[in-house]
Amino acid sequence: MPKLLLTSFDETLAEHGHKTLRALRIDTLQVNVGKLCNQTCTHCHVDAGPTRTEIMTRATAEAVLEVVRRYPELRTVDITGGAPEMNPHFEYLVEQSKASGRHVMDRCNLTVFFVRDKQHLPKFLADHQVEVVASLPCYLEDNVDQQRGKGVYGRSIEALQQLNALGYGQEGSGLTLNLVYNPLGPKLPPPQAGLEADYRDELAKRFGIRFNRLYTITNMPINRFLDDLHRSGQYEAYMEKLIMGFNPSSVDGLMCRNLISVNWDGRLSDCDFNQMLDLPVEDAAPQTIHEFDLARLARRRVVTGMHCYGCTAGAGSSCGGAIA
Repeated sequence: MPKLLLTSFDETLAEHGHKTLRALRIDTLQVNVGKLCNQTCTHCHVDAGPTRTEIMTRATAEAVLEVVRRYPELRTVDITGGAPEMNPHFEYLVEQSKASGRHVMDRCNLTVFFVRDKQHLPKFLADHQVEVVASLPCYLEDNVDQQRGKGVYGRSIEALQQLNALGYGQEGSGLTLNLVYNPLGPKLPPPQAGLEADYRDELAKRFGIRFNRLYTITNMPINRFLDDLHRSGQYEAYMEKLIMGFNPSSVDGLMCRNLISVNWDGRLSDCDFNQMLDLPVEDAAPQTIHEFDLARLARRRVVTGMHCYGCTAGAGSSCGGAIA
């Protein structure tokens, strides 16, 4: 193993003046409602799929909503999965979060709109003014289908057209549609602004599709993508790429510094990636949604690991795309 891989993330932070990584505030509650998904994507850090049984119960969803109502500082409820819409309590969670005056985001794979009994979802999302953050890892069909499964591209384009028809991505509608790009394989995303312009031109020219923003997100060496790296013998090279690409200017904008992640069973983690590695928040902080204490969590030390290089390489990577 190259010596480079022995440099821990905390050691690299210390070299750049960060003795510990701490939260700055919490304004976003990210809620993973389960690992059930209608797709099985090669890059999925959640290891989600159609056979997964981990799913948030109504009781845990109620505990989440109790926290949302108690703390107005939590301005955004960011709902993810799996395919979050596959959870039977998804719509209730959206409705109640909106009734509490929160901004709600749905991290959507688009093809879920074609699952049985889910065809009403585009209108439901529009009616509740939910921001849709939609996965579309390329504007080319072959690349999307290679990463996410045969036929996914065509259904994704149709879903985007449905959202556009409801006003999503249209100027003045108040309905936000953001797209997400993941690289195909072990490489860093290209510059976000340039790629967004390419997406905008290609999707408008070929399909008349409009959207608000494109987010570039680095593939994390976790779960399914990690397994693929090991199988292909590219793990060490990819980690070296991430470590050599460390960008100190990305640290202040890391998502773990302004959000907390809730697992499907109510456990708390610093981010969705830590959650998938079964890394809870530090011992001194509340461990579950049932013990939630905003003040204590907002000053917690962030638990780090080698995977954190994925969020700090190049332009940085967060749930809102590039950082630096």
